[in-house]
Amino acid sequence: MELKKLKAKGKYEWVIPRQGEMRVPGKIFANQGLVEEMDEKVYEQISNVACLPGIQKFSLAMPDAHWGYGFPIGGVAAFDPAQGGVVSVGGVGFDVNCGVRTLHTGLELEEVKPRLKELVDTLFNIVPAGLGSRGKISLSSSQVEGVLTKGSQWVVELGYGEKEDLEFTEENGMVPGGDPGAVSQKALQRERRQVGTLGSGNHYLEVQWVEEIYEPSTAAKFGFKENMVVITIHCGSRALGHQVGTDYLRTLAEASRKYGIPIRERELVCAPIDSPEGRRYFSAVNCAINYAFANRQVITHLVREGLGKVFPQAEAKLLYDVGHNTCKVETHRIDGQERQVYVHRKGATRAFGPQRKELPRPYQGVGQPVIVGGTMGTSSYILVGTESGEEKAFASVCHGAGRRMSRKRAMRTWRGERLLDELKSQGIYIRGHSMSGLAEEAPLAYKDVSEVVEAIHNGGLARKVVKLKPIGCVKG
Repeated sequence: MELKKLKAKGKYEWVIPRQGEMRVPGKIFANQGLVEEMDEKVYEQISNVACLPGIQKFSLAMPDAHWGYGFPIGGVAAFDPAQGGVVSVGGVGFDVNCGVRTLHTGLELEEVKPRLKELVDTLFNIVPAGLGSRGKISLSSSQVEGVLTKGSQWVVELGYGEKEDLEFTEENGMVPGGDPGAVSQKALQRERRQVGTLGSGNHYLEVQWVEEIYEPSTAAKFGFKENMVVITIHCGSRALGHQVGTDYLRTLAEASRKYGIPIRERELVCAPIDSPEGRRYFSAVNCAINYAFANRQVITHLVREGLGKVFPQAEAKLLYDVGHNTCKVETHRIDGQERQVYVHRKGATRAFGPQRKELPRPYQGVGQPVIVGGTMGTSSYILVGTESGEEKAFASVCHGAGRRMSRKRAMRTWRGERLLDELKSQGIYIRGHSMSGLAEEAPLAYKDVSEVVEAIHNGGLARKVVKLKPIGCVKG
């Protein structure tokens, strides 16, 4: 991206000035190198989002931002319904509520190393993964409705997990307002037996250890110690969420024309929040959000089963679960007033500061744990949300490293089999359901996650707490 198009505001903030039909400026949180690496399409998409009705303060992009559909991946925008604010498919994405959750195991690295292969193989066999994967759970029509309206709460009632898990899940594992009637029959048919499945692409189940602690007091409150082992799950709403996005592209395209909203990119189609079309889409999104929560909850249950077979003494206690493809109704301070806005986070993670009442009791006064996934060959991070991040970016941060190379180019560059050998030589044992899928996810196909996290930390959006290193991974 050309720096001359931007105005630097310190080392980690770059402003796109208002021009043309932009209602607000754009803003990128990144260092100079990351900005220069970004595709020009990111600049264009930030600017396009800034033109949408009802947008507040800024059209934002995180340091992992790259080209997406409508919004850049790593894009954030908040809309006020009282000012004609909209909901957009491009602002949520197609894998609705794709997200991550991390489990403490109570195990030390030296305990796990000798039985790592056994552990990863067990998890590989017990958690269904891969393109079109099907799980053991077959839901009746009434049970599907329960999942879409009650999310994790519904599957915990069925015995998949513990009630304590709900407190440590964003939104307690359920957002209100999900109407199954807003979800198409095709989406429901594609759902069949996908609760409790990992999926494919960049989704993973990873065994990690605590390599470094940056903020000891916060790490202790989050339950971390050096050399302890955790398991992180990354997946979303599977085919159901994708079909919701596909279905509503047409609905919102018609709504955009109906309400006279100029659209600069197909996936930016939108509808006023308070319109029938906007309310229906938002309701379908809520269903998919709940479905994804339920999916990760059932996978957690399966992980506990697998972990217990290899290490009966393990704990598998949930640190936190947070999504990064969502639209949420949240209260934020704007122009000196508390207002309810619809925050779209496309490949961006919520990061509430210490005073938010939505946090679990043990984290109030501390801040929300933020899980930032890296790659199977590098590292991941646990951050903590801050009040300054709430002010600067509607309590939003990056969701991962961010791709620097397309999937097609990655497949031309690496072979899955060779990648397995390279990672094994580094002490990382991988099980994958697809060799081509592994090639797509080669670590060098992504930006440097440490550089991305430094930009978040130094930019004041969140603080570094813990660095995690992978030793084993199950890839879809």
